[in-house]
Amino acid sequence: MSGLIRNLFTLLWAFFRGAADPASRVIAHFWISPLDAGTHVLKSDKYLQLAEAAQLDYLIRTKLMGTLLRRRLQFVNASQLVKFARPIPMFRRVRVETDIVFADEKCAWFSHTLFLGGQQHAEVLVKMKFKKGSLTVPPAEVIGRRFGAKPPHLEAWDRALDAM
Repeated sequence: MSGLIRNLFTLLWAFFRGAADPASRVIAHFWISPLDAGTHVLKSDKYLQLAEAAQLDYLIRTKLMGTLLRRRLQFVNASQLVKFARPIPMFRRVRVETDIVFADEKCAWFSHTLFLGGQQHAEVLVKMKFKKGSLTVPPAEVIGRRFGAKPPHLEAWDRALDAM
């Protein structure tokens, strides 16, 4: 339930925050509540909920959500990867920096980096597709930007997914 409540507040709050360029890093802040924590630190599944809320914030503030709605597109997460660095205690304000690190003809890779103060505590990578029914829409058509070579860490992740 906490994820639904956070997403609703994020949707409302994103409309009142400044617009952002899809090529930029978009910053959102979230409080870690007792609904997010086990005994005293953020539970592992809640990192994905924070990434989801940050992704909604990004899509609204960059106006990509409007593009998705006008074109009747959906975004579907194909895979997620979390790198935990340090635990995040309850009752702390987390800064989540979101950007698109790469996109090819089928998928876009979002990075959601979680910080407390100036220290990185985790990173959530999300591989996602834009879909219209069963058709995959190239991310460049939605994002309006092309990328160079795929970063090596994303290549390694894709190889690991293919091996499964």
